[in-house]
Amino acid sequence: MRINLLKPFKKGEIMEKYTNGGKIPVGLGLALEEYNAMDYFFSLSTQAQQQIIDRTHMIQSKNEMLAYVQSLVPQK
Repeated sequence: MRINLLKPFKKGEIMEKYTNGGKIPVGLGLALEEYNAMDYFFSLSTQAQQQIIDRTHMIQSKNEMLAYVQSLVPQK
């Protein structure tokens, strides 16, 4: 699923599908969407998810976030 940034959507509409109201950083969520990795992320244990989230706090750019998420997703 790709996000069309030009198309307006309700705040939290995309993340709500996966998180049931839980919180993940917006940049991480967008990068997970970019690589179709939401299902992978939410298949991980809560502890593994938190470790990933904790590592995102050092990331300073969109490109860094995309590279980080790409490194997490198993290659097909």
